[in-house]
Amino acid sequence: MLSPGQILPTKFEQSKGTQTPTYFEIIDWWKKLDERSGKVKTLAMGMTDAGYPLHLIVVSNNGDHNFDNIRKNNKRIILINNGIHPGEPDGIDASMLLVRDIVANKYKIADNVVLAIIPVYNIGGCLNRSVNYRVDQNGPEEFGFRGNSQNLDLNRDFIKCDSKDARAFTEIFHLISPDVFVDNHVSNGADYQHVMTLLTTQHNKLGGVMGEYLDKEFEPALYSSMKQKGFDLIPYVNHFGDKPENGWPEYWDSPRYASGYAALWHTFAFVPETHMLKPYDQRVKATYALMQSFIEFTAKNSETIKKLREQTKQAVKTQEDFPIKWELDKSASKNVLYKGYVSGYKTSEVSGLPRLFYDRTKPFEKNVPIYNFYKVKSGIKKPKAYIIPQGWWKVIELLKLNKVQMSQLKKDTVIQVLETRILEYKSDARQYEMHHPNNNVSISVSPGEIRFSKGDWYIPMNQIANRFLIETLEPQAEDSYFAWNYFDAILGQKEGYSAYAFEDIAADYLKNNADLKTKLEQRRLTDTVFAKDGRAQLNFIYQNSPWFEPAYMRYPVYRVMK
Repeated sequence: MLSPGQILPTKFEQSKGTQTPTYFEIIDWWKKLDERSGKVKTLAMGMTDAGYPLHLIVVSNNGDHNFDNIRKNNKRIILINNGIHPGEPDGIDASMLLVRDIVANKYKIADNVVLAIIPVYNIGGCLNRSVNYRVDQNGPEEFGFRGNSQNLDLNRDFIKCDSKDARAFTEIFHLISPDVFVDNHVSNGADYQHVMTLLTTQHNKLGGVMGEYLDKEFEPALYSSMKQKGFDLIPYVNHFGDKPENGWPEYWDSPRYASGYAALWHTFAFVPETHMLKPYDQRVKATYALMQSFIEFTAKNSETIKKLREQTKQAVKTQEDFPIKWELDKSASKNVLYKGYVSGYKTSEVSGLPRLFYDRTKPFEKNVPIYNFYKVKSGIKKPKAYIIPQGWWKVIELLKLNKVQMSQLKKDTVIQVLETRILEYKSDARQYEMHHPNNNVSISVSPGEIRFSKGDWYIPMNQIANRFLIETLEPQAEDSYFAWNYFDAILGQKEGYSAYAFEDIAADYLKNNADLKTKLEQRRLTDTVFAKDGRAQLNFIYQNSPWFEPAYMRYPVYRVMK
């Protein structure tokens, strides 16, 4: 019998754990493994910004790569994403080793588990290799760049989908509907003894029976499994200064991130983060071991995972109240054993000023508090449906991409709805991933009759996508399409007036509108700046007249209530 390395050696093995393959070497290797084994199928999926298709590797004992059949045969699907940041290639190499060992029967997966692996997600970043990126990372010798071919961070693109890469991923995600999602990374931040840390979907946000199971069963089992495999797993060390031994709040995985996006679709999601200062071979071995732990837990608890996901999918269809804002509950925490190094300050040889350092000659172990409990800050009662005019086709495209159930109105129709107006908002002064996100949004909501056109989109709120729809269509939600500037055109006034011409029209209007005249006078009495500004007063009249455009600041997503 051939050894695993003789079946198909990897660049990682050939370099004795110091190198990671190029993009073309990665894809060529997977195609060769496909040729050698009926357990492996390499599929070319959607196109990316780099001009190459995103590949998907399907691994199953019977070789079935038809996901309809896989679901019919009651198998759990684990989606593993690698190289979203190609400078963090640990998962790329660990996945190659894992599947090659499965093919060689060195490691066996249960018949009730299917692996779906994206060998490298950020192809543009993987092609952009250098020995100089991630200057403080301990290997491999050369690797890819964080940004993709548009210089986008793809781990901020799951909602806004500015990249073809994200759109191809979304198609894969909904084709698969994974039970478990794993997005392999490498961390930065504090220095400590742990090789592997784990960011888990925030359990309160996941909510319900799935959130409870994640917190009480799934995550603890991973820690136990990794301990048996020789690794002291710890929650992602979300700490970038001194004294991490005082504890830290866990990372908030909003929907823009991989695990936050997956949570909207009722998937158990995890982001493994190896420690950048550990040798590359240690990091790859830890990633390999953690993927084994995911496989083993999923196989053992297959029916429970299926039941909880199905229960959640059905419950979300009829759920009435949804959270849209969260806040950290500082009164609650859990203790974990943290293995760190004593930190302190010494004189910088660069600036001559105090600088942070960790003393590896002084390791310590301490139980530390992890603040990973969030409570709902504000929520919303779901509407019966949303209606979006067809002119907002960029948003409609994203909803279609995410397999949202919706239909077009068959004729022009007047419908009683709740309409939302944006009262206040702030946009980030500096760009963030090609956007200036809107935040601190305040709104007013009022009933009204709106004439909709044939072809406008009616989106019922009785579907599995309800959580996704709330998070993307409610303007106050953290990663809504309004937050990501998809509706910014409503924030600019299109109609106006010539002041000299409108003066006489405004004067006549005041004569016939005593209430508005009273409001104008009261405003003058209480606002001295306003009282001295003729144009501001003219604008006040215009904004309170029938000539003022109704579309200004009116959010073009309408709620149909029961």
